[in-house]
Amino acid sequence: MTTLLLGFLFGTFLQYARLNRFDTIVGMALLRDLSVAKTMAFAIGLGMLLMQMEIQMGWASDHVKPLILVGVVGGGVLFGMGMAILGYCPGTLAISLGQGSLDALVGILGGLAGALSFAVVFPLLSPLLGPDLGSISLKGSLSAPTFWMTLVLLGGGLMGVALALHRVDPRGWSWLYAAVGLALLNVVLDLPAIAGHPMGASTAFPWLAMTLTGMGAPSYWHKIAEPGAWEFHFLIGAFLAGLVFSLIQKEFRFRAVPDLWREYHGNSSSRRFFWAFVGGILLLFGARMAGGCTSGHIISGGMQLADSSLLFALVVFLSFLTTGRLFHRQGRVG
Repeated sequence: MTTLLLGFLFGTFLQYARLNRFDTIVGMALLRDLSVAKTMAFAIGLGMLLMQMEIQMGWASDHVKPLILVGVVGGGVLFGMGMAILGYCPGTLAISLGQGSLDALVGILGGLAGALSFAVVFPLLSPLLGPDLGSISLKGSLSAPTFWMTLVLLGGGLMGVALALHRVDPRGWSWLYAAVGLALLNVVLDLPAIAGHPMGASTAFPWLAMTLTGMGAPSYWHKIAEPGAWEFHFLIGAFLAGLVFSLIQKEFRFRAVPDLWREYHGNSSSRRFFWAFVGGILLLFGARMAGGCTSGHIISGGMQLADSSLLFALVVFLSFLTTGRLFHRQGRVG
């Protein structure tokens, strides 16, 4: 029940600022809507200050993802491509499905296919994803005084960047409330009495796919069984948030083709579903290669100043913007 409630809060923050919507995410890829960038920059900046204070006081511990070089870089490229084409990330798929987005459902099916494919080829692919440089972060690379000075400068700088971007794209302050909510949620989740680890979403996909089909490598199942079950229930809570608030606000409706997709690619639902499925495969195969996604790698890992997460964020951002320009702008109708 606690995990469902935490997932419900996660979904509430994102849907309140409309950060789960295709138009918002692809709008970021096309540099037409900066809400995603503002939210992530402020959430990571505030969250890294709060989380490191929490860890310093002994209330929680680090959960730094290892820097498995080929996996992080290659997975980041695929993840950025998938997010630009699909228009959702693993966590926002569940929220948008709750609001009636049929393309999100198709994206989930593609994500399950991509995650299951990775689980099947894991024994063969795993040796190729290295080298494993270990769980390294700026915290372990700097002396304590230098680290805290760097932390304050980075955290404050990221929040400043978010506010500067808001001057460029001043479309309300809902993104700021969502950013503060995500930062606080991650800090609460890291408490051992609550969850003992930051938030995540993508591991739910191989967990569900392997549970439903019985396929996949046993060695991979042992890696993802516990976190996957937790993240699945977390996403159920996010789905319920999307459903409940869309019903309360009388915005629930089944829709196949988002407005921004229609502007660039036309009204064909079959075309939208095809690319949503392809995008879902790329998104989740990439997430599993890299060992995380937007919430579990970029946001949570960024708050811990993990080298793997910072590299993943950079690669995803470049791939996301490049794919957005090539896939959407080049194919614009009319």
